[in-house]
Amino acid sequence: MDSFSTVIRTASHEQHVEAETSSFMSDLLGGRLGVDAYARYTEQLWFVYEALEAGADRLASDPVTGPFIQPELYRLGALERDLEHLRGPGWRTGVSALPATRAYANRVRECAERWPAGYVAHHYTRYLGDLSGGQIIRDKAEKTWGFARKGDGVRFYVFEGIANPAAFKRGYRELLDGIRADDLEKQRIVTECKRAFALNTAVFRALGDEFPLSA
Repeated sequence: MDSFSTVIRTASHEQHVEAETSSFMSDLLGGRLGVDAYARYTEQLWFVYEALEAGADRLASDPVTGPFIQPELYRLGALERDLEHLRGPGWRTGVSALPATRAYANRVRECAERWPAGYVAHHYTRYLGDLSGGQIIRDKAEKTWGFARKGDGVRFYVFEGIANPAAFKRGYRELLDGIRADDLEKQRIVTECKRAFALNTAVFRALGDEFPLSA
């Protein structure tokens, strides 16, 4: 019988690939879009992480989510430094969430407030994705737009508190395997995980509409 971390990874594989291969992401990573598209994407991430981390301290004492709340994962401060670099010191007055981003952030907030196990699904899809595929984005961004290596503009992708990402991810998967949830609840978490990927893909689609490549 497969471990829960394997089940969750396998079940969401299709959505994962769809998110990673969206035309917006492909164009961004292919260097076909300007730094403005990258900045707009970073703005959208800020709204999602604001929802993810706003309730985190409260969830630290929850028996289901508690073990997953690890401050070295927090990304909001790094995102704010990146946005200051990308948009200037008054960035807060200019950021706006796309409707798809608002829907995503609202769902994360809803889970944080009402369904801790569902929150874990969002926690997993975001942070483990950032630790893995995020490094490819950082590398591309540095090369394409000339950001300092691991500096302002790409700090979101730099986990300074995690010396060994591979070991950290292993530990995280062990937490998933030991999650305090019965089989039915685990199935619901898997479904929420798929939903998280779908919400993320919808944001990519909206960004793709906003930054179409001229034919």
